[in-house]
Amino acid sequence: MKDAETFAGLTAGRTLDHVLDLHLRLAQSATQRRFSEIFSDLGITQTQLTAMLLIAENPGTSQADIGRTLQMDRATVMGIINRLEGRGLIVRGQSAEDRRRQTLDITEAGVAMLSAAHERSGELGRWLRERFSEAEFHMLAALLKRIHEVDIGGV
Repeated sequence: MKDAETFAGLTAGRTLDHVLDLHLRLAQSATQRRFSEIFSDLGITQTQLTAMLLIAENPGTSQADIGRTLQMDRATVMGIINRLEGRGLIVRGQSAEDRRRQTLDITEAGVAMLSAAHERSGELGRWLRERFSEAEFHMLAALLKRIHEVDIGGV
């Protein structure tokens, strides 16, 4: 609470209090900290978990598809995929249609990890939702989507 009071005291009525990107970054940091607390014993990051979900929901997807969806460069995605593969959570394969294309699929260990993560995601969701009314929560989600969808060539 002291940190929140300090921030409020330093920014109240000042320019920083109205700098949206600062508040977006601070909100992301708070969410990341809470994610780390909830998921720490699984040893997985938000980005790794998101990549696993994309792979599980899109069997045979490619590393390039994951990168485009997560808006990440090739080297960053390769590191994520290498770590997931190294832990036996996903497996690379060869595309039957295009020999140059590697496919990504979830393993049994990956399915088990997603199951464990799913149980915890409810806790993170409750933590986020308790800060907003139902209408505010849906409005916030819509507004945030508007920011990132435009950035990736959406509406």
